[in-house]
This record gives sequence, C-alpha cells and structure tokens, in this order.
Amino acid sequence: MIIKNYLETAIKKAEYKKLKDGTWFGEIPSLKGIWANGNSVEECRNELLEVLEEWLLLKIKDNDTIPIISGVNISFRKLAG
Repeated sequence: MIIKNYLETAIKKAEYKKLKDGTWFGEIPSLKGIWANGNSVEECRNELLEVLEEWLLLKIKDNDTIPIISGVNISFRKLAG
C-alpha cells in the first residue's frame, strides 16, 4: 500500500505539455529524470507511471534515499538477524 500511495501521490505532481509534433511530454519536476512522452496525454501518463514505478523499484532495490512527496515517505530500516 505504501508504494501504491507513493506512486499515486507522485503522478498527481506530473506536468504535461503538447509538443509541436503533436505528441505529449510529461514529467514530475520534483523527481529529476522522471519523464515520458506519448501520442496522447493518456498514453504519456501511463508511460510516466511505468517509468516512475521502475525508478521507485530500483531505488528500493539499491536501498537509495527516496524523496518525500507531499508527506508520503518510503524509508528503510535494517532488521536484526
């Protein structure tokens, strides 16, 4: 649920613009490098969500710090054992 909440919160921060060639570009400005484009704004949003999910899973795998978005925080702690 925490990951889903993070993705939903982050995608709400996305900004979209239509390019001169008629395609759409989307990015989440607070998350550098998270961007996508598509033939429609819906396609762009879906691609952006996929990029965001892959980025988040890689951050989790690498135990990297994940930026807090609108109070939604994903953090890690080591378990004894």
